[in-house]
This record gives sequence, structure tokens and C-alpha cells, in this order.
Amino acid sequence: MGLIIIVVNASIRILILAVFIYVLLRYFLDPNHPIITTLGRIVEPLLAPIKKHVPPIGGLDLSPLILMVGLQILGMVLVSVLRRFG
Repeated sequence: MGLIIIVVNASIRILILAVFIYVLLRYFLDPNHPIITTLGRIVEPLLAPIKKHVPPIGGLDLSPLILMVGLQILGMVLVSVLRRFG
């Protein structure tokens, strides 16, 4: 069971890091850059439902922040469930 918890934690951290890097690089790189398009294929499907329900506030898109917090909460819940039933 410990290995599954490690995999869940690592997966959540990698996803959060991917979101952070994607958002950061969108400010510095061309939108058609291969890194942006690759990360976009991973991150945009996760951001799309949030963007539908949370409009930008003062021109600031909060969907990446909401996604990262949501992923963090999901990771804590999954680990808690795994520890309880493991």
C-alpha cells in the first residue's frame, strides 16, 4: 500500500508542477512553442471545466490556481482513503 501512496503523491506533484510551468512559460514563450503545446495537451483539459465556471477577475485567470489547490486536496483525500483501507 505504501507504494501506491508514493505513486499518488508523485503523480499529484507532477501535475501541479506541469500546471505551474505551463502558466509560467505562457508568458515568455510563443503559444506555438512545442513545450507549450505539449504541456497544453495535458493541462488544458483539466483547466477547461474550471474556466467555464470561473470567469477571469479583473483580467486575472484564477483557474490554474484553483486547479492546483484542487489537485492538492484530491491528493490528500486519496492518501487518506488509502491509509484508512490499507
